[in-house]
Amino acid sequence: MITTSPLVKTYTLKEFWELPEPADRSSLELIKGVLYMSPPPVETHDDAFGELNKQLQRAIDRCGYSGTIYAPRAALWIDDDTYLEPDLMYISDELKAQMKPGRRTRADIVVEIISPSNADYDRKTKSDTHHAMGVREMWLVDTERQRVEVRSFESGKTAAYEVTDVLRSEVLPKIEIPISALFT
Repeated sequence: MITTSPLVKTYTLKEFWELPEPADRSSLELIKGVLYMSPPPVETHDDAFGELNKQLQRAIDRCGYSGTIYAPRAALWIDDDTYLEPDLMYISDELKAQMKPGRRTRADIVVEIISPSNADYDRKTKSDTHHAMGVREMWLVDTERQRVEVRSFESGKTAAYEVTDVLRSEVLPKIEIPISALFT
């Protein structure tokens, strides 16, 4: 039986990996042994992901940054009881060289695409966990309001970009991504 109550059960990473895939395509994540379940994404989520992935790759190539963009199912995990799958993440070659092969423990940028059903989880629990894990920057893409919030954990700065703005990053300062391009 799968339970999300830490009063009933907490999980190790080994137990987490042995859980069956949810039949409804929900995603499971583990934070300090506590299981979190998010409903499957809707079409607007998938569209925003596709556009952001394309725009971010173009910006990285144009600016000459070296690193890799990882899509859903790629994960960060720091110990035997914490495992997160951001909607998208970027890891520079420099940061990747600092980690053990085959285990991503940090990222330069993680992206969470917010849905009404998971907004509090992404904005609070997941954001705090990414920060504690040493992620450098987090982007929260709000498809309903057509805006992106950039939280730079390193500098302590937060910026909100509306659909008429151009997204800027503290971690990748040369990139410029028009917010309107993400919501076409």
